[in-house]
Amino acid sequence: MIPAVARKRTPAELESGAASSVSRAIALVRALADAQLEGGRVTHLAKATGQTQATTHRLLQTLAAEKVVVQDAQTKRYRLAMDFFTLAARAGDSMGLRALCRPALLRLCASLGDTIFLLVRSGFDAVCLDRTEGPFPIRSFTGDIGGRIALGVGQGGMAILAMLPESEREEVIRFNLPRVREYGVFDEVYLRTEIERVRQLGYAGRNTGLLEGMAGVAVPILDHTGRAIAALSVGTIASRLSEDRLPAVVDLLRREAAAIGPRVNPFDPTLRRPAQSLSPLSGS
Repeated sequence: MIPAVARKRTPAELESGAASSVSRAIALVRALADAQLEGGRVTHLAKATGQTQATTHRLLQTLAAEKVVVQDAQTKRYRLAMDFFTLAARAGDSMGLRALCRPALLRLCASLGDTIFLLVRSGFDAVCLDRTEGPFPIRSFTGDIGGRIALGVGQGGMAILAMLPESEREEVIRFNLPRVREYGVFDEVYLRTEIERVRQLGYAGRNTGLLEGMAGVAVPILDHTGRAIAALSVGTIASRLSEDRLPAVVDLLRREAAAIGPRVNPFDPTLRRPAQSLSPLSGS
């Protein structure tokens, strides 16, 4: 009996097989990301990705050899390796939050004719990371780039605070309440009422009267988890932010914030140390 000779695969078939393997490997990485706290066993990962256990095990071994995943020797569960997160961090280093948002600030300033602020959260505060000047002289809580204000004060600080996860928001309120009371019109009832209002509307835009003749509106920038990490804010004279104009301003801010959010690198050091990213940018 003449043994059968295996048919040589064509280049197209080889390419298709390689692409399929990459797709299955990426599906495993995503499944591991969902199970990162506890890790995942081969059986669970195979079910989650719709692959056979044999294929899942083979791909996991390949990913482990490349230091993308690690296996716990005791539980036999797989997790994403630290090298994977290092690669993710390096992938976003080319553009920090300030550079990412700069074109949006310029567009908003040109479209609205008002001063635009980018505020980023820093612990219990909001820091002015960037601003573009409109033609009208204004005053703001943060002042120039690098200025900071307690979360809950000003439209940008309120927009960020209101959209934090509940437990985190409560800790900020507890810490900041004595600080915001120093402005004379804040108490806990007022602060919580404003937070709920912003959560319902999706923006902060009430003129508190703390800066006479000034008004503003801000929308949060949400990361891929829905957490508020920053805010886009308009500062202008009160007469330029009428009830008729407010919806158009909010719409422009929302569009820019929605486009920025998915592009924010979660490993961007700006999100942890805003002050270290305040080197000059052209056009400020």
